[in-house]
Amino acid sequence: MMERVINRRDLSFQLYDVLDVASLSAYPRFSEHDKASYEAVIDAAERLAMDKFADHAHKADENEPQYENGRVVMIPEVKEALSHYLAGGFHLAHRDESEGGMQLPLVISQAIAAIFTGANASTTAYPFLTIAAANLLSAYGSDAQKEKFLKPMLEGRFFGTMCLSEPQAGSSLADIRTKATPLPDGSYAIKGTKMWISAGDHDLAENIVHLVLAKIPGGPEGVKGISLFIVPKYQVDDEDRVGDSNDVALAGLNHKMGYRGTTNCMLNFGENDACRGYLVGVVHHGLGYMFHMMNEARIGVGLGATMMGYAGYLASLDYAKQRPQGRPVDAKDPASPPVPIIAHADVRRMLLAQKSYVEGALSLCLYCARLLDEAQQTEDADTKKRNLLLLDLLTPIAKAWPSEFCLEANKLGIQILGGYGYTRDYPLERLYRDNRLNPIHEGTNGIQSLDLLGRKVMAEKGLAFRLMMERIGDAIGEAKAYPVLEEQVAAMQGAVDLLSRVTVKLVTAAHEGKTEAFLANSHEYLLLMGHVVMAWMWLRQATVAAAKITDAVGDDRSFFAGKLMATRYFFTHELPKTGPQAALLASLDTTVLDMPNEGF
Repeated sequence: MMERVINRRDLSFQLYDVLDVASLSAYPRFSEHDKASYEAVIDAAERLAMDKFADHAHKADENEPQYENGRVVMIPEVKEALSHYLAGGFHLAHRDESEGGMQLPLVISQAIAAIFTGANASTTAYPFLTIAAANLLSAYGSDAQKEKFLKPMLEGRFFGTMCLSEPQAGSSLADIRTKATPLPDGSYAIKGTKMWISAGDHDLAENIVHLVLAKIPGGPEGVKGISLFIVPKYQVDDEDRVGDSNDVALAGLNHKMGYRGTTNCMLNFGENDACRGYLVGVVHHGLGYMFHMMNEARIGVGLGATMMGYAGYLASLDYAKQRPQGRPVDAKDPASPPVPIIAHADVRRMLLAQKSYVEGALSLCLYCARLLDEAQQTEDADTKKRNLLLLDLLTPIAKAWPSEFCLEANKLGIQILGGYGYTRDYPLERLYRDNRLNPIHEGTNGIQSLDLLGRKVMAEKGLAFRLMMERIGDAIGEAKAYPVLEEQVAAMQGAVDLLSRVTVKLVTAAHEGKTEAFLANSHEYLLLMGHVVMAWMWLRQATVAAAKITDAVGDDRSFFAGKLMATRYFFTHELPKTGPQAALLASLDTTVLDMPNEGF
C-alpha cells in the first residue's frame, strides 16, 4: 500500500500561493468558505482516500470484476469505499447547498478528486463518471428528467456513464449505428451496441443512467444527425420507483491492461426491442451536449494521469531515500558503506524529471479549474468569454500532455526501483499499467492534437491563442522582478516567439489549402505547445518561490529551493526540445504522408 499519493505542501502552495484560491471567497457562492474550510475538506478526503481507497487498490487490480450467472461480481471493498465516499458528500463537493452539496469551488473539488484518483483510480472511476453525467443533465436535462434521474444520482442511488463508441466505429462517431426510433408516448426505442463503456455494468447502485449517442432514422448524415438519450439500465416508473430491466444487456467485459478494478463493457441495447430512451434537449444536438461531459472528462483524464504519475514519483522518491546501493563514483574504499541511491546522479535525474512532469501537470489542471471558477462566478461578460476561450484552448493540452509525460514519469519510477519496480510487490508497475489508458480514452492524443491545431488555435481568428500569449507575457513580466529567474525569463520569451512563428507558418499553410501538410505533424505541435505551456506553469511557480524563499527557513526554504531547481531542470532539459519540434513543423514535412502503404 502507498503511504502517500500527493505532497500536501505542494498542493497547498499551488492552491493558495500560486492560484490564490482563498480570494474566490469574495464571490457570493463561496462566501461562507475560507482557506481553513478548504483544508478541512481536503484533510477529510485524504484520510478517506488512504484508509478506504488505497488499501484495496492492489487487491482490485489482482481480482478484476467477473461476469457470473448474469451479473458482475467484484471485491466487496469497492462498494464499501464508495459508501463512505457518498456518505462524506464528496460527490457533491461542487454542487449547490440546495442540492445537498458543499458548494466548493471547482478548483478545490478537483484537488479532492486528485487525491482519490492517486489513491485508487479504478474505484474512483465509478463516482467520477456519475458526477460528469450529472453535470450534463443539470445543463441540458428537462425538469422531469432531473427529478427522475438527476436527483437519485445526486443522492448516490443511481450511477452514470457515457456511451459513445461502437465496435465498428471507435472514435469515428459519424459512423455510429445505434438507432433511436420515436414512439407515440414521446420516448424512443433504442437499438444498438456500445463498446468500451467504463462502469457500464455493476451492482454498486440501484440503477445506472447511460447517456447514449444514437441516430434518429431520417436525420442528417454523419455527426449532424446524432442525438443524446437517457437510457437507464432499469425502468423507472411514474412514481420514480426502479422496476424491471430496460433491455440493456451486458454483452461482455473487456479485460484490460490496467484500470482492472473498473468494469469496461460491451452493452447491447434493445435485443428484445424493449429498450426505452429519453431525448435530452433537442434532436440532432447530441454531440454538442455530450462534449459538455467530454471536455470535463478530458481534464479529468489529465488530472488522473497526473496523479498516477505523482503517486509513482513519491513512491520512487521514498524508495530512493531508503535503498542503499553502490558508492559515489569517486569513492576509493570498496569497504565503505553503500549510499542511498538518491545520491547517484542518474537517479537524481530521473527524480527531477518526474517532479517537473507531475508538479507541472498538477499546476495546469488546477489552473484550468480556476479559470472555470472565475468564468462561472464573474459578472463581467468579457472576463467570462476570455476565460472560457482560454480553457477551451488548454483542454486538449491538459488531457494529452499529462497522459504523455506523467506516464513517462511512471516509467522513470520503475527504472529507479530497478527489478523491484517491475514486480507486483511495489505499486509502480500497476500505476504504469493504469496510466497507459490515459493517452487513449476520452479522445486519443492524436485526436487531441488535431483538435488543438485544426480547431482551437484558429478559433475566433486566433483569439484564444492570443489570450494565452498575453497570459504568458504577464508571467514573464512578473518573473523579471527576480534576478534568479533571468535565464528562465529569456528562455520563456524565446519559446513564445518560436511557438508564435511556427503557428503563423502552419495557419498560413492551412489558409493556402495545404490541409494535409498543415495537420500531418499535429502531434508534434501538441508536444511543442504543451512544453511551452508547462514552462509557463513552472515560471508561475518559480516566481512565487523566488518571492518567498528570502524569508523562508527550514523545510519551507528547502521546499522553495526545490521549486526553483525543478524549474531550472525543466527549462534546461525539457524546453530545448521545442527547437527541433518547431523546425520539423515549420518545414511542413510530409514524410508520414509520403510513405506508401506497401512500404510498412
